[in-house]
Amino acid sequence: MDANSECKDKKKSVTQSMLLCCKLYISESRNREALEPIERAAKLDPETVIINKFPDRDYNRVNYTLVSYVIHDSTGCPIYSPLHQTVVAMVAAAYDAINLEQHSGTHPRLGVVDDILIHPLARASLDEASWLAKKVAADIGNRFQVPVYLYAAAHPMGKALDTIRRELGYYRPNFRGIQWAGWAQPEQVPVKPDEGPEVVSRARGIVMIGAHKWVAMYNIPIMSTDLSVARRIAQRVSARGGGLPTVQTLGLFHGEDSTEIACILLEPNQIGADRVQNHVETLASQESLDVEKGYFTDLSPEMIIERYMKLISSSS
Repeated sequence: MDANSECKDKKKSVTQSMLLCCKLYISESRNREALEPIERAAKLDPETVIINKFPDRDYNRVNYTLVSYVIHDSTGCPIYSPLHQTVVAMVAAAYDAINLEQHSGTHPRLGVVDDILIHPLARASLDEASWLAKKVAADIGNRFQVPVYLYAAAHPMGKALDTIRRELGYYRPNFRGIQWAGWAQPEQVPVKPDEGPEVVSRARGIVMIGAHKWVAMYNIPIMSTDLSVARRIAQRVSARGGGLPTVQTLGLFHGEDSTEIACILLEPNQIGADRVQNHVETLASQESLDVEKGYFTDLSPEMIIERYMKLISSSS
């Protein structure tokens, strides 16, 4: 085997086994012209693959799922992933196209780019996901002068995302008690960021960046417009409210005739969607409310890997 063939085989092995997944949450889904340059930026490097896009018009929020490989040096330390520059390019396009002061929706957010979450896939580890999260955080903080907060495995002390969000007022709606509109927080952040300045650009806001083993997002529609009831059910389902361990929830308006229990399943293999669905249905029945079958906002890790393999095979 010649050197070129050996190099290609080695790269193929890496691209199929040492994978990182990025979930990128952007505060916009209604303005197609704003999303187009972001999606063009995602396609600049063919070695980063867009696996899924999940827009939610009512929340005015979109989630992009991207996958690529990670390469290590001779000592086993990660040194390169195409995801790094792709994510930064998408963030740059988002800041150019979207002004947070003109944004509103019924899902909480603190930034144009609200959350960036890195997961390890296949044979990659949480250490590699954390490495990428910190690289992206440093670039965003320095290049765009945006306060960046690290969480979970990317944070030196493993600080949880919901803890940081509470400190920053993430969960408090600022319009009619049900919506988040513009920037209504102090421009001086109350908690020192891990990267970037301590003063917020009202047009860009703040970004959270974390690394975590697989987390599932599962939303359950409630056939009621009574937000107080949805919030009460959400509280009783969540670990924080004495409900299901490793489950975080929000009760939110979703559309004109329903509310929704938005769930984060931190350990979906232990406390999965079926158990959460059953618990919500039980609590809703006590309120004489109907519940629809919930839905995931992303694919499973297995489906993501399968789709990535097909896409890179077809492009090679």
